[in-house]
Amino acid sequence: MTVLSIITPCYNEEAGIARCSEAVRAVMTAELPQYDYEHIFIDNCSQDRTVAILREIAASDRRIKIIVNSRNFGPARSPFHAMLQSKGDATIPIVADLQTPPALIPSMVKLWREGAKVVIAVKRSSDDRMLWRLARDAYYKVMKKLSKVEQIPNYMGYGLYDKCVVDAMRGLREPEPYFRGLVAEVGFERAVVEYDQPPRQTGRSSYSLFSLADYALLGLFSYSRAPLRLMIFLGFFVSMLSFVVGLAYLAAKLIFWYSLPIGVAPVLISIFFLGSIQLFALGVVGEYIGLLLNYSRQFPLVIEKERINFD
Repeated sequence: MTVLSIITPCYNEEAGIARCSEAVRAVMTAELPQYDYEHIFIDNCSQDRTVAILREIAASDRRIKIIVNSRNFGPARSPFHAMLQSKGDATIPIVADLQTPPALIPSMVKLWREGAKVVIAVKRSSDDRMLWRLARDAYYKVMKKLSKVEQIPNYMGYGLYDKCVVDAMRGLREPEPYFRGLVAEVGFERAVVEYDQPPRQTGRSSYSLFSLADYALLGLFSYSRAPLRLMIFLGFFVSMLSFVVGLAYLAAKLIFWYSLPIGVAPVLISIFFLGSIQLFALGVVGEYIGLLLNYSRQFPLVIEKERINFD
């Protein structure tokens, strides 16, 4: 029998985790009875009763599998680790707050059966604030210009991934996975479904402004060398500008020797300007060095504290 693996990352989702499990069960039972499935919940060291509720659910349903992390490993590494633990013929990530509606699973399975190895779900609309939408759209436009790998607007990782795609990702050994980029990087036949993102039913998002910015920078520095090249062009431009300004000051001083006091203000301004450029360049180089460090250390994506219902 064909097996589907459903992946759900959790962090402080006690109010809605049971609803998520039931929603997936209802879809699989009513619309896809010919398929068996496993539902893997990976808990990122929740501080509420999420794990206790999952234990109760798993006690009555062997298809519910649980991975409990030893600490919070972040919103990128934890779900990617769970995906690599899946054993199904296809894997489908579902978020616990049901903003990735399980009702879309039958449509994705149909496209998969028709030959698509990857079925991505693209948001047609959402209830995000205008500022978030503008920032997200601007980010995708920048990434499209700077990255050699395709960046798919309004794609958050929700979709269906054939076993061969998961196996390919398993061999990449990514220490800091930028999943949306990996999907485009791996390739394979792809289909697209659109959906309207429902509002979050319970709790609140665990993504902070800092974590979103961190994830955006991870995508930028993982899939583009443009920042490094920008530093080359910026350095060349600033050096040429400094040379021209220096010649202008020298000519003005020679012509107006006694009436043109240069003073320390231009010197201080130029020092602060060049210092800021150097700090910016060091920050860019540091990001790339940080990525190289993560690759060289070869740490696991997560460290598991406990597994439940894994045979």
